[in-house]
Amino acid sequence: MSSWVVNRKGGLRYCHHFLTDNSIFHVERCMSAMQSGTQMVKLKAGSKGLVRLFYLDEHRSCIRWRPSRKSEKAKITIDSLYKVTEGRQSDIFHRHAENSFDPACCFTVYHGNHMESLDLVTSNTEEARTWVTGLQYLMAGISDEDSLAKRQRTHDQWMKQTFEEADKNGDGLLNMEEIYQLLHKMNVNLPRRKVKHMFQEADSDDQQGTLTFEEFSVFYKMMSLRRDLYLLLMGYSDRKDHLTTDELANFLLNEQKMVNVTTEYCLDVIEKFELSEENKQKGILGIEGFTSFMRSPTCDVFNPEHHEVNQDMDQPLSSYYISSSHNTYLTGDQLLSHSKTDMYAWVLQAGCRCVEVDCWDGPDGEPMVQHGYTLTSKITFKSVIETIEKYAFISNQYPVILSIENHCSIQQQKKIAQHLREILGDKLDLGETLRRDSIQLPSPHCLQGKILIKGKRLPPYLSVDVEEGEVSDDDDSADEIDDNFKLKNSNSNGNHQVESYIRKKLDSLLKEAQIGDKEDTDSSSIRALLRATHVGLQKNLPNPKEGLKKSQSRSFISNIKQKRHSKSRLKSQSTDGEEEGQETSGKEAGGQITRGGRKRKTMKLSRDLSDLVVFTNSVASQEGLDDSTPGNVLSFSETRAQQLVNHRAERFLCFNQRQLSRIYPSAYRIDSSNFNPQLYWNVGCQLVALNYQTEGRMMQLNRAKFMVNGDCGYALKPPPMCKGSFNPFSDDPLPAYPKKQLVLKIISGQQLPKPPDSMLGDRGEIIDPFVEVEIIGLPVDCCKEQTRVVDDNGFNPVWEENLSFTLHMAEVALVRFLVWDHDPIGRDFVGQRTVAFSSLMPGQ
Repeated sequence: MSSWVVNRKGGLRYCHHFLTDNSIFHVERCMSAMQSGTQMVKLKAGSKGLVRLFYLDEHRSCIRWRPSRKSEKAKITIDSLYKVTEGRQSDIFHRHAENSFDPACCFTVYHGNHMESLDLVTSNTEEARTWVTGLQYLMAGISDEDSLAKRQRTHDQWMKQTFEEADKNGDGLLNMEEIYQLLHKMNVNLPRRKVKHMFQEADSDDQQGTLTFEEFSVFYKMMSLRRDLYLLLMGYSDRKDHLTTDELANFLLNEQKMVNVTTEYCLDVIEKFELSEENKQKGILGIEGFTSFMRSPTCDVFNPEHHEVNQDMDQPLSSYYISSSHNTYLTGDQLLSHSKTDMYAWVLQAGCRCVEVDCWDGPDGEPMVQHGYTLTSKITFKSVIETIEKYAFISNQYPVILSIENHCSIQQQKKIAQHLREILGDKLDLGETLRRDSIQLPSPHCLQGKILIKGKRLPPYLSVDVEEGEVSDDDDSADEIDDNFKLKNSNSNGNHQVESYIRKKLDSLLKEAQIGDKEDTDSSSIRALLRATHVGLQKNLPNPKEGLKKSQSRSFISNIKQKRHSKSRLKSQSTDGEEEGQETSGKEAGGQITRGGRKRKTMKLSRDLSDLVVFTNSVASQEGLDDSTPGNVLSFSETRAQQLVNHRAERFLCFNQRQLSRIYPSAYRIDSSNFNPQLYWNVGCQLVALNYQTEGRMMQLNRAKFMVNGDCGYALKPPPMCKGSFNPFSDDPLPAYPKKQLVLKIISGQQLPKPPDSMLGDRGEIIDPFVEVEIIGLPVDCCKEQTRVVDDNGFNPVWEENLSFTLHMAEVALVRFLVWDHDPIGRDFVGQRTVAFSSLMPGQ
C-alpha cells in the first residue's frame, strides 16, 4: 500500500506510494504522458472554463500550457507546488457546483506563496490519475532533497533554460552575437575583447565560432569568477589556488567568526562543496568549491539555529509577539475579492497563530464567513473550522487563537458553538491549564496543541442557567466603518443605491489615501482602486450607468474636505476619551450607557458560545488601558491605537506586559494595504494583525520578526518590554540598557536582475546598483545608510564599504537590505532582504 505523509514543515514526504515491483516503470510512464501533453479544462472564477494543452517541460521543472497570452511566462514551477488534491475540493470547484464534473476527473494544484489554485478537469479518469501521480512523485523528490542538491538542480535547470532562450535559431549552439545579447540581458558589461578571449578559451571542439551547452557552461564559469572571493582565498592560502583543511579552518575562525571548527568539519565542507574529485582526494578546496560554499545557506547572514524554536516558551502569552492575520479568509481587497478556506491553510502553515473569522447568518441555519456589507464572496463557517482543524498544528504545536467576529443570531451562534466543539474536540479542552495560577496568562508551551477562542463572554453576574445575555458590540473591526458606508441589500431604487454607494466609496478612498503608509510603495494607488471599484460595481450591481457626474463628484469631494476640516478642528479641541467617544457615537443605535453619557451598542450572546471563551475574552476598547484582568483582550483599530501610542505610550506598554492587545487595519484600507507593524511592536502589542494576502514591505517586516524563533508564530519580547517602564519614543529610552554597535560591510552582489517594473524589461539598460541599509526599530534607532553607485554592472558589482549604526534596543530592530538601480530621475527597486538584528551572523 502507498502513503503520503505531511512532514513537520508542512511538505509532503514520499513513503512508498507507488513503489510496487513495477513502480519506476509506472512513474516514468506518467512522466512521458505528462511531457506529451494533455488537453484539460482550466476552471476560473466567473467563467465557463478554458480548454488548454497542459504539459510537463523537458527538464521536468515546470508545468506549462498553451495557448496563453503570457507566452513563455505561462508556467508553474514544480518547486513552487504546495500540494495536489483529487476531486472537487477547491473553492473554484464549489463555485462551479452546477456543472456535473466527474470528481475522478478533477484535481487541483496549489502553488506559490499565496497557495493559488490551478483547477483542472480531464476528459477521463486515467488522465487525472496520471497527472496526480506524476506531480506527487516530483514533489516528493524535491521535498527529500537536501538544500545543496536542490540548489544545484535549480542552477542546472536555470543554465539549460538560459542557453535555450539565448539560442535564437534553435540549432543547439550559441554564436558570438547571441552571447553578446545574452550578456546584456544578464546585466554584464564586459569589454568585447575580454568576452572574445573567454569565448575562444571555452570553444574547444572542432566546430569553431560557436559554443555547445557544455562549452557555454565553461564560458559561464569563467565569466562568473568572483574577484572578491578569489582574493580572499588567495589571502588565506598563501597565494595558492586552493585551501587546505588547516587554511580553511583558519578562514572559518578568523573571518567567519565560527567556534569549535574541527578538521572533520573542514573535510565535510570539502566533501560537500568541492566539485573536483581530485581535490576531494587531496582534501583541498578550490575556487569553485569555495564559491559554492560561500554562496550556500551554511554561510547565510541568517543564524541557522533560528530556523528552529530557540527561545524560552514558558513565559505568559503576553510576553510574546504573536503572528496575526486580519480578514484571513480574503484573497484580495476588502470590497470585491473572494473568500477562500485555502487562505486559512496557507497562513497557518506560514506560522500565523491568530486568524480572524467573521461570522454572519447564512441560509439553512448554517453561519457563513464573509466581509460584511461588501461584495466579497461567502464560505461556510463549518468549512473554515474544518480547514483550521486540519492545518493548525502542521508547522508547529504552539496555540492558535481564533478571533471570532460575531454578527449572528442566537440560533446560529449555537450552531457556531456546535461546530467548534464537534470539529475541534479536545483542542478546545483547557482543563489542565485552568488549574494554573490565574494571576497571569498561561504560556505557549503549556497550551501546545490547543485552540483558543477569542470572543465575547457573558458577564459573571449572570446565572449559569441563563442561556443568553447582552454584551457590548463596539469593538469589532467591521464596525469601525460608519453605517452609511455599508452596502446593504435593497430590492428597490437600484440606481440610487449605486450612486450613493459610489459616493461612499469615493469618500472611503480619500480617507484611505490619508492614512496610507507613504513608505509602502506596494500599496495600490487611488486611481487603481477607483478603477477596480468601478469594474466591480459594473459586474455586481444593477444598472450602474447613472453614476456620479463630474460636477456632482467635484461638489461631493469639496463637501468631504469641509467635513474632514471640521472634524479635525473638533478633535483638536477634545480630550483623548472624548475623541474616542466621538468616533463611535454616530453608529450607536441603542444599548447601555457609557461613561461619556453616550449609548453603547450591544448584542445578544449565546451561553454556548460564551463558554468556549477562556483566556481571550474580547472587551470593549472604550474601557481603554485601565482594564486589569489578564484574560481580557482589547482590540484597537490602527487609528485608535496610534492615538494611544502618541499620547499614552508608557501606559500602553505597561498594559501589554500583563494582557493581550490586538491591532487591526483601518476599515478604510479597502485595498487590503497594511500599516507599519513596528509602531505597535514598539509598545509591546502582541496581536498586530496584517492582511497576509497583500505582499509588500509590511509583510516582509512581519516575516523577519517571527523568523527569529523558528517561524513558529511566537517571538519573545525583550526584557524591558515585559517588565518595568520606559518611553519608547524618547531620545534615550533606556539610559542604563547597553547600546549595541552594528557594523556592516557591504562587499558585492551577483547576478542582480533588472528592476521588475523596468519599462523595457530585459532590453533595458544595464543597471547601476547601490545598496541601502535601513534600521527599523525604536524611533531613535530608525535610520538609513547607502553605498556608492556602481555603474553598468548588475552581474558582479563590488562596493567594499562599511556602514555603521548605533542601536538603543537591538532586540526589536529589523535590518533591511535594499538594492536599487540608480537613475538620473529617481531609482528603481531591484530586491530586498529583511532580517532581525538578533538573527544576524558575524563574518563575511
